[in-house]
Amino acid sequence: MEFATTLLIAVGLAMDAFAVSISGGATVRDDRIRWAIAIGALFGGFQALMPVLGWLGGVSLTSFIGAYAPWIAFVLLALIGGKMIVEAVREEGESVRFAAGSIATLLILGVATSIDALAVGVTFAVLDTPILWPAVTIGIVTFALSAAGVLIGSSCGRVFGRKVEILGGLILVGIGLRILVDHLFF
Repeated sequence: MEFATTLLIAVGLAMDAFAVSISGGATVRDDRIRWAIAIGALFGGFQALMPVLGWLGGVSLTSFIGAYAPWIAFVLLALIGGKMIVEAVREEGESVRFAAGSIATLLILGVATSIDALAVGVTFAVLDTPILWPAVTIGIVTFALSAAGVLIGSSCGRVFGRKVEILGGLILVGIGLRILVDHLFF
């Protein structure tokens, strides 16, 4: 898989973490840099781990689904992206308060914002794509965007939150389409 495609997947996956970071960052008044690094590391770590777990599970499935892999990849990415768009448009979910949150709350947010990365890991396995560098890329991009989100949220409030999730969903759907078109026509 090309690095540009992996980078776009990483950005798409990081959008929900970025939106949550903006929302939570809006509640941060003191120690902005510390919160930015902590939330970036938490979200980036979960986003890097989940595709690896999905890939490990998906590797065992590849012999069963070989010829249908591009279709499965398209459906998974379209469903994940579509879900992100629908949730953003409906404005589902609550705003986040990092400073008032417990460690358990922050861990739940880390898992919740990275569940879609688990499915992407399965997609990488189905496409017989190695997972190490995509996982590292996804983790780094998520770290950077989440840390930036805390700082932006702390400075600008909740202006951008849901709009960013729509962009992330569109990116994932677009990548799914690209995989399918490449399979069908090239």
